[in-house]
Amino acid sequence: MTRMRSVLLVLVAATLTACGSSGWNYTPGESHVVRSGETLSSIAFRYGKDYRDLARWNRLGDGSLIYPGQVIRLTPPPGGSVARSQTRSQPAPKRTVPPPPTDPPPKWSWPTDGRIVADFDGDSGVNTGLLIAGRAGQPVRAAAPGRVVYSGGGLIGYGQLIIVKHNDTYLSAYGYNASLLVKEGDNIKKGQRIATMGEGPGKKPRLHFEIRRNGKPVNPRQFLPAR
Repeated sequence: MTRMRSVLLVLVAATLTACGSSGWNYTPGESHVVRSGETLSSIAFRYGKDYRDLARWNRLGDGSLIYPGQVIRLTPPPGGSVARSQTRSQPAPKRTVPPPPTDPPPKWSWPTDGRIVADFDGDSGVNTGLLIAGRAGQPVRAAAPGRVVYSGGGLIGYGQLIIVKHNDTYLSAYGYNASLLVKEGDNIKKGQRIATMGEGPGKKPRLHFEIRRNGKPVNPRQFLPAR
């Protein structure tokens, strides 16, 4: 009965997604229903997770194949599910979790010119990066070389967003763009123009810039050169 109820819930969630609901169809803190245009990297970014964890928890391999309506769990599977599959005389095997990667940070540069109008203020909420003022249409550049893992407008609250993977540890993100000049899968160079500045809070030209280490936001100021 419980299994049947779970199947029905998944079907209902998938139906809501297919109908183009404007909200996020997920159980907060537990699961997320994939929307069109999303990638595992963008979902991980949305919830402050490491995409490798999501891939492992959902048995997705490298995570490249997900589809609209699919339910992605955001937390590790319960340990009891393994224990129940064992006989009483056979204890459940211990699960070893690999340590997070520790690749060194790249040499960063500022993604655009302008003054900081909102600073980093923790790893949750809206101030997960720097808000940089500028003028509409001014260049937004890659802060370090890497590969584009997301380019689109599907993450509510970021406008037109680009996420760049620099190595297995570090990502950078560029939000509130007016136009996107790179696409998912592109390899880009440090300083390459990747977008143009668009409107942020208050309908003013702004760039939201983040650096994330193993999925968690960190203060970009500790990596960027002084100016």
